[in-house]
Amino acid sequence: MFGKLSISLFVLIIFYHDLSDAQKKKETLLSEKVTQMMEWASKRSVIRMNGDKFRRFVKAPPRNYSVLIMFTALQPQRQCGVCRQADEEFQVLANSWRYSSAFTNKVFFASVDFDEGSDVFQMLNMNSAPTFLHFPSKGKPRKSDTYELQVRGFAAEQLARWVADRTDVQIRIIRPPNYAGPLLLGFLLAAIGGLAYLRRHNLEFLFNKSVWAFSALCFVLIMTSGQMWNHIRGPPYAHKNPSTGQVSYIHGSSQAQFVAETHIVLLFNAAVTMGMVLLCEAATSDMDIGKRKIMCVAGIGLVMLFFSWLLSIFRAKYHGYPYSFLMS
Repeated sequence: MFGKLSISLFVLIIFYHDLSDAQKKKETLLSEKVTQMMEWASKRSVIRMNGDKFRRFVKAPPRNYSVLIMFTALQPQRQCGVCRQADEEFQVLANSWRYSSAFTNKVFFASVDFDEGSDVFQMLNMNSAPTFLHFPSKGKPRKSDTYELQVRGFAAEQLARWVADRTDVQIRIIRPPNYAGPLLLGFLLAAIGGLAYLRRHNLEFLFNKSVWAFSALCFVLIMTSGQMWNHIRGPPYAHKNPSTGQVSYIHGSSQAQFVAETHIVLLFNAAVTMGMVLLCEAATSDMDIGKRKIMCVAGIGLVMLFFSWLLSIFRAKYHGYPYSFLMS
């Protein structure tokens, strides 16, 4: 009986010792991984990863830190302009976190370029870029750990809200100073002031109805085309599928838009407006009847053609919309 107890005790001691050794190895490995990640983060706010680094520091346990990764295609031959714009915003986000007083080793930012980690893209069945994924410290990524780029855009502020939602880490975005806006405003004010000074003896142009009407019309066209939405959300200019190379300028959802789409809508609205102006001029001007007919035909053509295109864009975004004009 005493011999059996001794053997059992011996086995338990060995098992506990092996378990303790395994735990120590796990803690040592985790410490090494965190130390290495911190070293990389001290050099670059966004850690560049290939397939080996991704498997070792993101996929393989143990890991007690979250990693937010941008999957991108920045090489010139990929011709992904959106990727470059998204990369700039991601850098702003990572720098704001890296140089904040709240910086810890619990959240890291990284990127995987298609030409440096194509095996990672295949592993995750990913066929588009840019894509943002959150790999939590515990468990596997969920659906909500994939950033809705097409809906929310890639502005650093929007990404920071997503990070706060997934990790409870609040990041205050700090952008480098941009003097282009103040300089442009100063130049514009100087030009207006110089023009007013040169014409100080004849300021009738300030009371010209056509000048004010044109200025108001430009402002209305800019606002109704969605420029303010672009300023708030920061959407990509367009979207290029890296697999097929197809570029989309019109977003397929009514919940989002591309910058190029707003430019197209602005031009179409301007063409419709021009058509309406030509029709009004043809009806009220004192010009030759032949010229008035030409203006009338041109106005009708502009209104019909570009309104039809506007309606087709509306149909493409609001699926199931039943009405069309000239073209479907």
